Amino acid sequence: MSYLYPLENGMIHYNKYPESAARRTPAAGHGALRATVIAALLYSASLSHALDFGPDGMFSLRGFAEATAGLQGNYCLNCQVAGSTASKQLRASDAIIPGKSYETVQTTFWQVQPYLGAKYNIGKGFEVSGLLSQRWRQGTVNGENVETRYGGTVDVPKFWYEKNVALRHEDYGSVRIGAMTTRGWSIADYPYGGNLGVSESWGSSGAGYGMLTNAIRIGSRPFDVAEGDLFVEMTYDRGNTDFKRLKPTFYELYAQYHRGDLVVDAIYQDATNGGAGAWGHAPFTGVTPYAQDDSYVSAANGTSFGGTHQSMAMAMARYQYNAKVELSGGIRQNRWSGASIAFNPATQWTAGFNVDYSNPFAVSNTGYGASSVDMLLGARYRTGQWTFLTGLVYLGTADTANPSERGQGNTAMFNTLGVRYDYTQAVQLEATGSRVHYSQKGLSPMSMPGNASFSNVDSRISQDGRWFTLGLIYKF
Repeated sequence: MSYLYPLENGMIHYNKYPESAARRTPAAGHGALRATVIAALLYSASLSHALDFGPDGMFSLRGFAEATAGLQGNYCLNCQVAGSTASKQLRASDAIIPGKSYETVQTTFWQVQPYLGAKYNIGKGFEVSGLLSQRWRQGTVNGENVETRYGGTVDVPKFWYEKNVALRHEDYGSVRIGAMTTRGWSIADYPYGGNLGVSESWGSSGAGYGMLTNAIRIGSRPFDVAEGDLFVEMTYDRGNTDFKRLKPTFYELYAQYHRGDLVVDAIYQDATNGGAGAWGHAPFTGVTPYAQDDSYVSAANGTSFGGTHQSMAMAMARYQYNAKVELSGGIRQNRWSGASIAFNPATQWTAGFNVDYSNPFAVSNTGYGASSVDMLLGARYRTGQWTFLTGLVYLGTADTANPSERGQGNTAMFNTLGVRYDYTQAVQLEATGSRVHYSQKGLSPMSMPGNASFSNVDSRISQDGRWFTLGLIYKF
């Protein structure tokens, strides 16, 4: 879910506030806090939803706050033998505690993300700007403290959503430097996934990365092409520069074409020596979180951490069929090199992706390459202050030579039906019903970072699950 952000470099650029975690694992919450948040949102409905201040409005404060409550079906509470934060890629994470079953639970959730911006016109068509943004989030299941992905309310600790500066010229384009989100996540998240109630299952799946820490982004001015407008952009990130042997490199190419009622977005990412995974919202830094792993060599077998390579190509389109109906679609190809299991006693960190566990006596377990295709379809119907929506995300099987079953034979289908009401320009109310269906019971598809990602319905426990949420969103 997101809101329209001012145009940047002529492209149709949107700010975003998705359901961003690989799995929305609830954290501690308090009824009084939730009541206060909701009351504050309702009270502020009549207030201005943006704040510009300083000389000539140099500074701006914008953002969003969201609160939801719902019913979640087929939820399995603490069913995995391994800890909740253990990677799906580890064999130890496969097992389910015997006798566990699923149930229907009550859920609550809130998140907030401000954007502090600054801009200054330095003359001759040049403008310098800066942007700073972070997100906080928290949830509960049955009103209890269940588990957290990172142990706190900061969405992705130690990583900023935006912390960058930019120089822009109206005729030449722009250059932006610092921490920022990728187009592969942000555009897929909104307007595509967010408009259809599938921002997590579409934007946060696949072989891409979503957050950059040490990037430079070069954007063009709009070009007149085939009676439409074309915007192109290239982003480079060198990740954690303390890695010398396994040097991280990230490239992203982005193009948007806008003609009349049609908008087409095309994105390609190519990443070397980033953390292996299938969470499209993941930060890009290095093969592991610890730079000392760059030079680690196992005393047992003389092996060291190997490199990784992932790429993602995606095309999405929106078409305003008439004044009320908008149609959306997308297709994405994912490619992973795979990553072998390696364990460093100094950092107590194990890495791997699509690993072969068929030989229990193997000294090391080999990671295999894989590729898959995912798809998105959706439609919105708007009449007055009401918007009715439906979305579908299909995460496909993967092509791999791995003799072990690591989810490559499974698929997932996410569906939503929802309605949103614009109470004011700043406040939006929504109700959404969703379901997921896996083609088989077992490990989740390769494009999912966890076995219960995006729905809290574990593919090892149930093939089907449904949930319903009521939400309130305030844009300021």
